[in-house]
Amino acid sequence: MNVTVLGSGSWGTALAILLARNGHNVTLIGRNESELGLMEATRHNSHYLPEFEIPTSVHFASFAHEPKDVDMTVVAVPSSAVRQIAKSVLGVHPLVVVASKGLETDTGKSMCEVVSEELRGAQVGIISGPNLAVEITRGIPTAAVAAFESEEARNQVRDAFMSKSFRVSTSDDVKGVELAGALKNVLAIGAGMSDGLGFGDNTKGAFLSRGLMEMARLGLVMGARMDTFLGPAGVGDLFATAVSRLSRNYRLGRALGEGHSLEAALSELGQVAEGVPTCHAASLLAIQHNVEMPVFAAVGAVLSGRVQPIQAVAMLMERTSSMGDFLK
Repeated sequence: MNVTVLGSGSWGTALAILLARNGHNVTLIGRNESELGLMEATRHNSHYLPEFEIPTSVHFASFAHEPKDVDMTVVAVPSSAVRQIAKSVLGVHPLVVVASKGLETDTGKSMCEVVSEELRGAQVGIISGPNLAVEITRGIPTAAVAAFESEEARNQVRDAFMSKSFRVSTSDDVKGVELAGALKNVLAIGAGMSDGLGFGDNTKGAFLSRGLMEMARLGLVMGARMDTFLGPAGVGDLFATAVSRLSRNYRLGRALGEGHSLEAALSELGQVAEGVPTCHAASLLAIQHNVEMPVFAAVGAVLSGRVQPIQAVAMLMERTSSMGDFLK
């Protein structure tokens, strides 16, 4: 297949390498032409994945020079940039795979909804799971879920991504897979806070189990299925993101628990932590669908600077009536 990957960060590069290893002709699209030129010359992404060689079947182009003959387009940019990127792409994109995990901050819309609004006529779906970029590139075994309304589309995407180390199952629960992939980032921040505060595995286990219930509760109200939240795209992705030091959201949360400000933690991270904007979008959805989500609200209260991490823990443990204030 001729595949275009939009986004030359760690995630986009990892997916481009995976697809190239599977025999596809891949074009990796980025914004910084000088960085793209360096990647093409050295066959390495020195900033994000310096230890891995990029196959020669991966080509590089800016958004202004993207190829027009494309069988499959993979969106792997931060969620805040998805709408802008979808508006700016050229040519015809019959099959679009959203690999970005997040929600549109001010609307709560999923990334598939955003792309579908901008690329009308395209078959749009998502691939998601416990997929840390470094481990995928190393060939460490993992799984993912390709979710599309069309059976033909999800099978086509499954076959394109499937390898000996990357198992892909299929689903028609696009909404559930998207919500699970986005919302688990918020819980990963909370898990990092717990570790940063010096709490134990009991605390983190309790936090994540309650958070998973809230995540599923919202998903069910919005039309998703419970089995999605219990599979690789749900609890599998949650576990990987909430316990791994490779996870940006976990590292951000840990820094907050250790007493760093959000600004300082983000600066040290140097990359996007999707859980921050997603937390705000989750609060909008919780209000819109009248779903109580105190765990998510507590993380949001810390991110907004209204309480310190230790105060959020105390309020969760006591579950006082003031918990409702978190959602305002």
